[in-house]
Amino acid sequence: MTEQLATQVDRIDKLDVDRVIDVLDMQAALPGLHRLRTWADAALAVSPGEHVVDIGSHTGAQVIALADAVGPTGAAIGVEPNPGLLAAAERDAAQAGSTARFVPGDAYGLPFGAERFDVVRCERVFQHLTSPARAAREIARVLRPGGRTMVIDSDWGTAIMYPGEPEVMRAITETMRAHTPNPYSGRRLPGLLTQAGLEVADIGSQALIQHRSVGSGPLIQLLTDRAVARGSITDRQRTSLLADLTAGARTGDFHMSVTMFAVLAHKPGR
Repeated sequence: MTEQLATQVDRIDKLDVDRVIDVLDMQAALPGLHRLRTWADAALAVSPGEHVVDIGSHTGAQVIALADAVGPTGAAIGVEPNPGLLAAAERDAAQAGSTARFVPGDAYGLPFGAERFDVVRCERVFQHLTSPARAAREIARVLRPGGRTMVIDSDWGTAIMYPGEPEVMRAITETMRAHTPNPYSGRRLPGLLTQAGLEVADIGSQALIQHRSVGSGPLIQLLTDRAVARGSITDRQRTSLLADLTAGARTGDFHMSVTMFAVLAHKPGR
């Protein structure tokens, strides 16, 4: 759920990039995300010589791994709209001696011709899109016949926080969804890809469970501030919730999670 701090990355100014990189690194360390990525990588089965693009590549770690998988006869390219994250990815690739390349662009208009790639990867992007169907069509456009895609995203309708008064928790999660352009992205992915002309082959899922150390920290402070500003909860309810979460985190009686879905699809042909 820490990714709520890293939304709208194309609008992040230079001073905030380091903070976003820290959040992305913290997400990558979550066991649930590691398990889902492991499943997704095995399902994609990228081979030497293939051409791969990662849409919304952030700091480029996945593109660097893909470059290793495709080897010197293949190509791995990351597309990232934020200049600061793009620069960080290029720096990390250079330090690693990787052949990974990065270009500016976004999910609505990929800077490539049609049928360019064997594999398209996209993680935690669709939830931030107001027109996700456009992005799905772009994936289909740049895939070669017989090519495959893996799209991974959260579904904020599955968000769970405990302990706290149920009605207050419902108000908090509703506030969270209200600040996400496409909050039910995870459940929508199969339909979006199918409507774009792709064939869904498999679907994986994994709950991303936050460590209790997040407690009533910055993320919850932000969410409760927003809920109070919307009039969804009162200051008294906010104070009570923060106390409940702090106590729960201290004793281990604490849970915070959201479920992510990974959808494997193919482009018909060949």
